[in-house]
Amino acid sequence: MTMPTPATPQTIPDITEDVQTGSGDGFEARVIVYNCDCHTYQQVIDLFCRFIPGMTSSKAFELAYRIDHEGEAMVFAGASEQAEEIAAKLAGGGLRVSVQ
Repeated sequence: MTMPTPATPQTIPDITEDVQTGSGDGFEARVIVYNCDCHTYQQVIDLFCRFIPGMTSSKAFELAYRIDHEGEAMVFAGASEQAEEIAAKLAGGGLRVSVQ
């Protein structure tokens, strides 16, 4: 006689998907800002809040911290035309940026 095996609970993983939609030419791009040790946190936060749509001061601080400690951070992802515009404005503020 065999003992019935208890049903093993099935774990269903939480799936989180980050979907971003862009407008314009349809090509997605990312704006990367690199550490340069020539700006204060407040200067970087001000530039991010001024030129990156939807940026908050707390999110800007988190990004500035990441740039300071990890050397770089992605600060925007969206349509390449918009990414180029944002990168140009941030570079105009003296930040080292690239668009990928």
